[in-house]
Amino acid sequence: MRNILFFALAAMIAFTSCNQPKPTKTIENLKAGIKGETTASAKYAAFAQKAIEEGNDTIAKLFQAASKAEAIHADNHRKVLEELGEKMEDFKPEFEVKTTAENLQAAIEGEGYEVATMYPQFLADAKTEAVEKATKSFTWAVDTEKKHHDFYKKALEALNTTGENTLPFEYAVCPVCGNTYDKATTEDKCSFCQTGKDKFFTF
Repeated sequence: MRNILFFALAAMIAFTSCNQPKPTKTIENLKAGIKGETTASAKYAAFAQKAIEEGNDTIAKLFQAASKAEAIHADNHRKVLEELGEKMEDFKPEFEVKTTAENLQAAIEGEGYEVATMYPQFLADAKTEAVEKATKSFTWAVDTEKKHHDFYKKALEALNTTGENTLPFEYAVCPVCGNTYDKATTEDKCSFCQTGKDKFFTF
């Protein structure tokens, strides 16, 4: 009798999990996030190279650090997507490289869109569909993008006025969540995910 009850209960659980609706909006958003973050990573790497060519080595470090952070975000989104049983389609990042000043303005606009529009909607959808790991990944990304947005605004202002000597000389990036710091102000543990600063990447 106990065996019959056990198998009946197991069958009921299996039936219930099979009938759980797929979080379609979150899956769609994870794919869009992977595409956006991967493109941003490649774009910022190219912007860093352009900054070096124009003699803006400190701004190049900012772009390099941000490029690494965006790659971490893309990887985090991909892990969540694959845990949901989905795969990311192949795509080729597309972007344009201009002057460093124009590249900084493009970065400000891109980060501004992610902070004000894209990630708030992604988070709302993930919470509605109860996908906790997506919520965490999206939160780490948007909180980092807020910092990138501020870094880029200060870099553009410095480029147009006082020069690079007023900007951070080095940057640090958390390898788990992508949180990005002026290296001079790093904390013992990442404020987003509590990873020790000894694990941080530096640029």
